[in-house]
Amino acid sequence: MQFENNLAFAQQLDTADPLKNFRNDFIIPEKEGKQQIYFLGNSLGLQPKFANEYIRRIMQDWASLGVESFLHATEPWMNYHDLLVKPLSTIVGALPHEVVVMNQLTVNLHLMLVSFYRPSQKRFKIICEAKAFPSDQYMFETHVKHHNYDPDESIIEVAPRQGEHILRTEDIVSVIDKHGEETALVLFSGINYYTGQFFDIPAITQAANRNGAMTGFDLAHAAGNVELQLHNWDIDFACWCSYKYLNAGPGAIGGVFIHEKHHDKNLPRFAGWWGYDQLTRFKMEKGFKAMPGAEGWQLSTPAMFLYAAHRASLEIAEKAGWENINQKRKLLTAYLWFVLDEVNKFQKNPIIEFITPRNENEHGCQVSMNMLQRGKEIYNALMDEGFFVDWREPSVIRLAPVPLYNTFEEVWRFGDTLKGILE
Repeated sequence: MQFENNLAFAQQLDTADPLKNFRNDFIIPEKEGKQQIYFLGNSLGLQPKFANEYIRRIMQDWASLGVESFLHATEPWMNYHDLLVKPLSTIVGALPHEVVVMNQLTVNLHLMLVSFYRPSQKRFKIICEAKAFPSDQYMFETHVKHHNYDPDESIIEVAPRQGEHILRTEDIVSVIDKHGEETALVLFSGINYYTGQFFDIPAITQAANRNGAMTGFDLAHAAGNVELQLHNWDIDFACWCSYKYLNAGPGAIGGVFIHEKHHDKNLPRFAGWWGYDQLTRFKMEKGFKAMPGAEGWQLSTPAMFLYAAHRASLEIAEKAGWENINQKRKLLTAYLWFVLDEVNKFQKNPIIEFITPRNENEHGCQVSMNMLQRGKEIYNALMDEGFFVDWREPSVIRLAPVPLYNTFEEVWRFGDTLKGILE
């Protein structure tokens, strides 16, 4: 498509957008009665309007039926999890019994390492990206210390080449091959939170597999953002949060994928009563007997309010259609690149350095701009103009137009406002 950098063209794209009405299913932040432009779905997605109603229904069940709601509510709490699994499995490219909704992201990563990081005298290393999200770094550090290994020797971080921001796939594969015989686990982000780079998950997984290592992925910035095929890619496990592109609310309940090839292996795990076989759970017998599938990794009684909020967001995605969401995401982001290039090329001196890969297969919604001059000043000016964007030290502005609630006109207005600020 031949893009144009003007308001009329952006509005034309919005008129032709088959998903344009889904914006009405979300609450857009306002200031002085005017909707703000929210480009922070990479940090916290917007609230679905129906989340309040689903939470209210749980409150009503609790008030009228108490604990009997697990069996006798109009939508029994015992089976509420089933409402989440089907749409989630479509979004992450999994079989329904490979997905479980539970806990939060870092808790789930710790639980997965109990099962999938089994260090030995020969194999004890973890390979990950350099500058992974801090919570992941702390998770790695404390796990290897728990097994009495030195983090400096056990954790191998793959960094970009000198002067580059993006990790090359061939460099990741080379490090895996170099340390292959000593590697117990390869665990990367799906998308790096800082640069927005979408890693080549199949290539990383294949390299780990041929070297006999387990593979896991932190999909915090990938789930609900980009196309995933976790089952077909043959990864061992993945974890994600649901409050970014999945719009399930602050501190939302997380999700886990565990490939079905591991379901019958009786892997070591930390167990809890909600992961016990459902048919005999209430006999309260000693000796853990796991539910089949990923649900056998559950620990505690489900968080019904978090389930309800998550359901509201997943229903919107299901109605919109996951393929349709991805098609708009690619077009919306391509238009953002075009508009930003138009802004950048008219500057006498370089202002913006893009550290997100341009190839549409190597990024999702997020674009990270390394500001070469006046970064914090420009960020503050954008916020003053009603744009929700994100500042990351020392000099990066992140923004992420989300296909379910952002528009092409908003993208154009961002570029036009940024141009005015720079001038």
